[in-house]
Amino acid sequence: MSGTDTPPQGWRPAFRGWRARRPFWGGLLLTLGGGWILLTEKASLKVVMHVGMQGLAGYLLPTVMVLCGLLTLFSPAQRVFYSIIGVLCSLGSWLTSNLGGFFIGLLLGAVGSCLAFGWLPDQEPRVSRRRRRREARAAESVRTVHEAVQL
Repeated sequence: MSGTDTPPQGWRPAFRGWRARRPFWGGLLLTLGGGWILLTEKASLKVVMHVGMQGLAGYLLPTVMVLCGLLTLFSPAQRVFYSIIGVLCSLGSWLTSNLGGFFIGLLLGAVGSCLAFGWLPDQEPRVSRRRRRREARAAESVRTVHEAVQL
């Protein structure tokens, strides 16, 4: 069998297949929420180390959020554990990190964790609207032809 017999594969179909097998949006939102909270931190790391444990928690919780989001993407079998840790860190960032990155990081992290928690791995990928409409039109035309033949 030659290489010309196979349809051309690009990076987009490969990425779509990879994305369909994991809680992509949940992991991405959790990672973005942790990143947003890290970007909104004002104190430098020298000040945080001088302040002590409470200042360190402001950097620790969003870092754990980023790690949980990435681990959700690359290890979807453990998504339940990562999503629970992610939502706890998101809610904990309310107290430790500028109101959870001024609510944006907290909301991104909480929504991403909920999406990852609710993802079901054995579902078939959704069929696009365009494909459903095309199949409905084809079924309609077959039905009208069948009815015309019966008359």
